[in-house]
Amino acid sequence: MTDPQVAMLMMGCFVLSILLGFPICFTLVAMGVGFGYYAYAQPDQLSHIFQNTIFDLLVNQSYSVMKNDVLVAVPLFLFMGYIVERANIVERLFYSLNIAARIVPGAMAVAALVTCAVFATAVGIVGAVVTLMGLLAFPALLKAGYDETLSAGVICAGGCLGILIPPSIMLIVYGAISGVSVVRLYAAAMIPGFMLAGLYITYVVIRVVIDPKLAPKPSREETDIPLKDLLKMLLTSFVPLAILILSVLGAILFGLATPTEAASVGGFGSIALAAGYGELTWDRLKQSIYLTAKTSAMVCWLFIGSWTFSSVFSYLGGHMVIEEFVTGLELSPLFFLILVQFIIFLLGWPLEWSEIIIIFVPIFLPLLDKFDIDPLFFGILVALNLQTSFLTPPMAMSCYYLKGIAPPEVKLTTIFKGSLPFLGMVLISMALVHTFPQITEWLPDLIYGIAK
Repeated sequence: MTDPQVAMLMMGCFVLSILLGFPICFTLVAMGVGFGYYAYAQPDQLSHIFQNTIFDLLVNQSYSVMKNDVLVAVPLFLFMGYIVERANIVERLFYSLNIAARIVPGAMAVAALVTCAVFATAVGIVGAVVTLMGLLAFPALLKAGYDETLSAGVICAGGCLGILIPPSIMLIVYGAISGVSVVRLYAAAMIPGFMLAGLYITYVVIRVVIDPKLAPKPSREETDIPLKDLLKMLLTSFVPLAILILSVLGAILFGLATPTEAASVGGFGSIALAAGYGELTWDRLKQSIYLTAKTSAMVCWLFIGSWTFSSVFSYLGGHMVIEEFVTGLELSPLFFLILVQFIIFLLGWPLEWSEIIIIFVPIFLPLLDKFDIDPLFFGILVALNLQTSFLTPPMAMSCYYLKGIAPPEVKLTTIFKGSLPFLGMVLISMALVHTFPQITEWLPDLIYGIAK
């Protein structure tokens, strides 16, 4: 076999291993070391078994990941999110927003979406947001007589917004891989993120206006709260969390702090916020630190495995095979984007966003120059597309998260059905971003100037 054929065999073995359920990060390392041992083998390899360049490569890649300054922000933002999640802030936020939105059709569903957007911004972890909102808001929606399908779709779709809306951990990882400035990515994602949340809210309001039975209006006794009390509720629930998020994002966007510095302040702020609410306990702090370490280790090992794997894959000529194949198709930039986004869409069924970004996106990044596509614009499209990974049956992970904590009578097919209209909103937002790239370019160009 030629080296390029070995590279494609390497990719095939990796995909098969994923489908068989092997741990992805360690599979990447094993494939990289195994095929790398062949790729870097010397003529006298049998007499010097451990003198192979692949071992040096693995050690160097591990060191490179661990000293990457950009990735330091990942555990800090994770810690901030886990502390906020455990501080019972969201319950207060959802209740106050529900009362504040009482005159809007489908007020409780709209409040759930706004709460998801705010909470996802603070946490950035899809499973955490869907699970917590599923425990908090989903039973409240069903108790208020809201349609099961609509309620399920609201929770599943709203919980995915943390992938896109800054401070998104996914954008930090993409920035580390692509070399694109994280602060520019954050600025570029602001408008698309809130545009998508706005599309979700618009869809819910229109559905309820057309069919009011989907979301019965609450009784006057439930919402007749004096304005003074309502303002106090918002002041104690929404404002502190909003100040924390805006402080972190503002410091990043306006150049007052790097993402890592802002994330450290956010982590300290989340502790102060939890303490202010009287919810900071040793057990909650210990759980947050443990989950932060666990998730951070997973991300770092994915980086190590991916970079080892991709280095060997490129050395064997695998990237050239893919590049020549795509170039030979003679695609226009539009059809290249459609092809890549469709592949990412399919990859989203068996894989999490972290594996897609770290393993497969680097395969397409070298092709962007050939099609004159801005990596920043491409990253925002990918972030939007990854929303579909969590919403598309039969492998819609957000639906499974919700099913795991939903009442037994709520069927998985009902949750799937509820997520599909919101999937349509994601596709509309992707079409808008592609048709009007100024949606992603305007804010970073305004703040930082036009990138050269």
